[in-house]
Amino acid sequence: MPNSQPRFLSLAAKTAVCHTITYFCMGVLAFYFLHYAELIARPCSGMRPMTDPLVRAAVLFQPLRGVLFALVFYPFRQQLFGRAHGWLLMGWMLIALGILGTFAAAPGSMEGLIYTTTPILQQLRGWLEIVPQALLLSALLCYWVNNPAKKWLTWLLSAIFFLLMALIVLALFMPMR
Repeated sequence: MPNSQPRFLSLAAKTAVCHTITYFCMGVLAFYFLHYAELIARPCSGMRPMTDPLVRAAVLFQPLRGVLFALVFYPFRQQLFGRAHGWLLMGWMLIALGILGTFAAAPGSMEGLIYTTTPILQQLRGWLEIVPQALLLSALLCYWVNNPAKKWLTWLLSAIFFLLMALIVLALFMPMR
């Protein structure tokens, strides 16, 4: 495996693309298989309805989160990229700091389990979406960074990203049923 150490702008762009694509894919799967529409529609869910313009545009904000992730990954690039299992370390970083150890009392986090009255099984249900997404993001990003000669991958992921963003923008102009 070549020792490829990405420059920041390249890493930020690739992380933004990978995160946005995996966020969308896992979100769609979770929406349908974990029945998020029903959970969000509950009066005390604390969530905006699916028809809210911010919710409908959520994917458009994900490249910013991707850049934020890249700001964390970049100082650790020698441990994450060019190594056979760097993606597992990256996945663990995301899971430990972003899911389990977040300072907020988010559902499924240590604080959420302590401070919220949401049943534990309902909180852990969210892990079915966010843990695989963290691992998928890590695997895809590390594969892409570690294989810079695979130009087809750059073209494919870039095309998916831009198509996805364009479809989301178009969907914002369409009336909700």
